[in-house]
Amino acid sequence: MDLTRRRILQAGGVLGVAALLTACGGGSPGVQPSTTTGGGTLRVGALGRTGAITRDPHGTQSNESDYLILSLLYDTLTIPALKPNTAPRLAASWTHSDDLKTWRFELAEGATFHDGSPVTAQDAVFSLRRLRETPAGASRLPGIEARNITADGDRTVVLVSDYANAELPLLTRLTTFVVPDGTTDQDIAKAPGTGPFKLDWYRDGNARLVRNDDWYGGEIHLDAIEVKIFESPQALANALLAGQLDLASNVGAVAARTAAGRADIQTVRRPNDMAMPIVMRTADGPFADPRVREALRLAVDREAMVRQVLSGYGSVANDVLGTGDPAYDRSLPQRTRDLDKARRLLQEAGFDTSKTYELLTTEDISGLAESATLFATQAREAGVDIKVVKQESATFWDKTWLHGDLYTTYWGTNDSVVFFASKTMVSGSGQNETGWKDPEFDAAYQKAIGTADPAGRAELLRELQKIEYERSGYLLWGMADGIDLARSAVQGLPTLPGYGRVQLEKAWLAT
Repeated sequence: MDLTRRRILQAGGVLGVAALLTACGGGSPGVQPSTTTGGGTLRVGALGRTGAITRDPHGTQSNESDYLILSLLYDTLTIPALKPNTAPRLAASWTHSDDLKTWRFELAEGATFHDGSPVTAQDAVFSLRRLRETPAGASRLPGIEARNITADGDRTVVLVSDYANAELPLLTRLTTFVVPDGTTDQDIAKAPGTGPFKLDWYRDGNARLVRNDDWYGGEIHLDAIEVKIFESPQALANALLAGQLDLASNVGAVAARTAAGRADIQTVRRPNDMAMPIVMRTADGPFADPRVREALRLAVDREAMVRQVLSGYGSVANDVLGTGDPAYDRSLPQRTRDLDKARRLLQEAGFDTSKTYELLTTEDISGLAESATLFATQAREAGVDIKVVKQESATFWDKTWLHGDLYTTYWGTNDSVVFFASKTMVSGSGQNETGWKDPEFDAAYQKAIGTADPAGRAELLRELQKIEYERSGYLLWGMADGIDLARSAVQGLPTLPGYGRVQLEKAWLAT
């Protein structure tokens, strides 16, 4: 499973947005303004499993704790923001050719690695090529072949796309971590980064990071961040409530309820943070008929799902991924429960209601298995008998993800409509979770991203979303709020959803 896929943590997903500085030390959208600075060490707890630890910034990262550490040590070319939704980071600026195929990224002045050596375009080229050559590289850098990533001088990185792509900078916001040119796989865990913090020590998923006083991005307030790995949201919340942590990252709704009323604990709530869709395989199997998929979408009681699974810490969704995107089409009619129509569609499709169908899930994140159980109960009212099967995480991601007929998934980065289309829905996507191949959707995607005019592109993206809404393999019933719990002294925490949550360089401790 791939980093951008899972949470991005992913898992993105886990990831959230923190101090979104520009590469030149500009504003920080989504961050609470600070009136003072404070040093000290921020103790952060994050979810993860010791058996899934990775130190490779371009590798598979299924632990939020890993992604948090890597995102503080290494910088991506660009980062999420509010408006516009892509801001500079290691790339200070970018330009494109008239045909939207050639993009030139200028690296930030003064950017250095933690060992003091300057960051060059060749370092970025090496890193992007290494990223592209990972198993999920085609989804991480869609349309970009490794041979078409080159340097022009010391500070300019050139990316040439196979097709016109007006959204390419947006697609470099995740996982484009830069390491020194020539870093071997054996040495990748020790590779110096360019980020706001440097590694002091690392032990079994736990780490201490110290401030990088030479960071090109601006002032950092904290002296250090200590990251501790936890295997369950409950253990994470308990450590925070017991005073062992300052910040519990992405801890979930149950913990938020537990902490309610505690004057010494603040709840940071990020709307539209995590998607937990149900995946229906479209390529073959019992859910290949679009009428069957529509019936299941009509069988779900979305309000009840949000109320019971998310304890109200979320919002109803409408089967289109990318709800936080300014281009998200809110004019699409909101689906509501219609059991009579669901039964009629199943009958028209000749769906066998005498069988029992398995819905596969995991307990990777809070609420995921619960969503499967409640959905199964609701679907039975439409005549579909569903048995929920919980799988161990490794089995689920190795065997079920991308292959199952009916399963839960989740995305801890509420990225753009284009992001999800390119990663999960175009026919050639390496993370096509539903096995969907729709020529009309593919053509709409290519036309949209190949349109330079923002207004024209927005209109084309509405057409894209309409196709997704009508016949994709996703049943997106709701969006979970991202929830961090923090002690009252912690200030400057990020408030944007998704990837930005892990960027804590503007956090500070009040005294």
